[in-house]
Amino acid sequence: MKILVTGAIGFIGFSFSKDILENTKIQIIGIDNLNSYYDPKLKEKRLELLNEFKNFKFFKEDIINYEKLNEIFNVEKPDLIVHLAAQAGVRYSLENPHLYEYSNNLGTLNIFELAKKYNIKRVIFASSSSVYGGNQKIPFSESDSVDKPVSLYAATKKYNELIAHVYNYLYGIDMIGLRFFTAYGEFGRPDMAYWKFTKNILEEQPINVYNYGKMKRDFTYVSDIVEGIKSAVFLNKKTGYEIFNLGGDNPVELEYFISLIEKETGKKAIKNYMPLQEGDVLVTMADLEKSKEILNYHPKIGIEVGIKKFVKWYIQNSHWILQNTGKQ
Repeated sequence: MKILVTGAIGFIGFSFSKDILENTKIQIIGIDNLNSYYDPKLKEKRLELLNEFKNFKFFKEDIINYEKLNEIFNVEKPDLIVHLAAQAGVRYSLENPHLYEYSNNLGTLNIFELAKKYNIKRVIFASSSSVYGGNQKIPFSESDSVDKPVSLYAATKKYNELIAHVYNYLYGIDMIGLRFFTAYGEFGRPDMAYWKFTKNILEEQPINVYNYGKMKRDFTYVSDIVEGIKSAVFLNKKTGYEIFNLGGDNPVELEYFISLIEKETGKKAIKNYMPLQEGDVLVTMADLEKSKEILNYHPKIGIEVGIKKFVKWYIQNSHWILQNTGKQ
């Protein structure tokens, strides 16, 4: 099998690709534009690790460039697509809306068009828990309405799901959308709270705690996310159009989350309490019944173990992390 992975040098794309390369003989065709949303040196470090595998081939390209993508598809002829490339960040979407229109919407349309053109039978694509917006019903189920997003980022992910349905309906491509719930872990994104908290607590700098700490998140360790993606890749039946939640199965309050980082670093946080930010939601919690039944998805890494693993990794790698992730 040959899998084309977009966003292959991003956090989840790298983690998925590395797992496949380490454990199978499957060839990964990676596409990523290595943009500067956060310091590209971290992405270059991920790329360096993936380039050690003979069954990995990389193209530095932007998914909004249809002609270049077409050239890659024409030469490589992938069997399956794992589409993870996107402009990330709920808050950043409020400041740079056009980036999201291009990368998340046009880029995804390009990928789906090429899947049709090259007769690719299955596309797994990244969606997000953000699509649930301000829904009051907890936990969030795939059957819930997601018609009221509260950020542009969430709206682009909803759009991705809609056009995936169209391409399944019209062209019979298996379209599997995975709604990720707050992925975290080694080689993660420096713009995310767990990374910023760890960095600032270790450096005895203040951390910003939004909504005065009164939030809950369904944190999901990256290895569990990877297992969910792999289950979708290797699902041995035709699925049509399906959406699945991939969550950690144990939402925790922000204050408890911070206390775990304090415990593992051995330092107390200096907390700067702030109001809720635009586009943020108070609670995320995944209903995993469908994912458990169809994907056999069972998250294994609880938040206590996950934070312990991440902080240990961060400290062990701090000699290059601080040089290669820029100022946050």
